[in-house]
Amino acid sequence: MHSFLFPATFRRDAKGRIVVGRAGYGASGRGSCDCLGSVLAFRIAEKSKIHASSRLKRGQRLVPVPLWIAGKLALYLTMIEQGVSVRRLGVRETAVRRMLDPDLAEEAGPGGPAADEGVRPTAR
Repeated sequence: MHSFLFPATFRRDAKGRIVVGRAGYGASGRGSCDCLGSVLAFRIAEKSKIHASSRLKRGQRLVPVPLWIAGKLALYLTMIEQGVSVRRLGVRETAVRRMLDPDLAEEAGPGGPAADEGVRPTAR
């Protein structure tokens, strides 16, 4: 199971703005999630490795993965972990590419794009 919380260091720059991490992204509150989401979206698009969340260290706070990328991240990590190819999923490659594309928002429910590909939500 994957953790969708990542540790980050917050500090203030010379102008008093809150800066997240070493990369120097200026953000606070929701902005830190957006920075994390952008980094994860880039890694998914580039098919790069996404490291597991590290242990929380002194002075760090946990930043949640934003909802707009969480589903795509879960699919991406599971496909890599399980060694599942698009062919094994039984849907067209374009559907999987669309599900993983960070620039596209997937609609949930029976009328969304996933339903067009024969993927149906399961009852709980």
